[in-house]
Amino acid sequence: MLGLLFGVAVWAGVQNALAGGGSFVTLPALILSGLDARAANIASTIALFPGQVTTGWVGRRLVSGAAGLSFRALVAISLAGGALGAGLLLLTPSSFFARLVPWLVLFATALFAYGSFVRRPVGTGPPLSRTAAGVIQFLISIYGGYFGGGIGFLMLAALTAAGLAVRTAGSTKNVLASIMNAAAVAIFLFTPGIPWLRVGVVAAGAMLGGYLGAQALRRVDERLIRGFVVLLGVALTIGLFIRQGR
Repeated sequence: MLGLLFGVAVWAGVQNALAGGGSFVTLPALILSGLDARAANIASTIALFPGQVTTGWVGRRLVSGAAGLSFRALVAISLAGGALGAGLLLLTPSSFFARLVPWLVLFATALFAYGSFVRRPVGTGPPLSRTAAGVIQFLISIYGGYFGGGIGFLMLAALTAAGLAVRTAGSTKNVLASIMNAAAVAIFLFTPGIPWLRVGVVAAGAMLGGYLGAQALRRVDERLIRGFVVLLGVALTIGLFIRQGR
């Protein structure tokens, strides 16, 4: 089982670096290993964090602010939202947010596809204002600290809608994802009963996958990245709706 967890974690690290959604791979694997959904969610967040830091560090030179917000402002927003979301997870049941996940991924995939493949008129500016970009990042950060699934898609959609190129948006969202999860992990570490062996195995795999994914993000053709994100989003959306309907 530990070997399977490691392999799943490598894939999740690559997926997080390129597009996001890695927790949708590790969460079911951790549940299959014997954890309940809430414990698996906490373990997945802690375990994926080192991989997110690795990915963010490799691609740090491409990070950028967006829609008039500096990168430091985005970092502060992500920290505050991640901490708030983690606190909510420890205080409330996750069933409400779990029901929203397919809709959030569907929305993010549709928005990213529109921004990537629908040609904008020449001379038009970014559709997101500074205030809108800040509010959206704060809400995504709360969701990221609470559940986390699909935050990569949501941030890619928001950052590209704010005018960033997909490669810059991908590197920026990788760093911001590690920032918001740093706040959540700092809170989750005080949760009793963390399965440290499984967390360690997943963390090692995610770090390897995160490094490989960050290298691929810097070299893969931008059109391929866009297509990969959209196809993966469609597949995840369909799978999540099927799972929810059972």
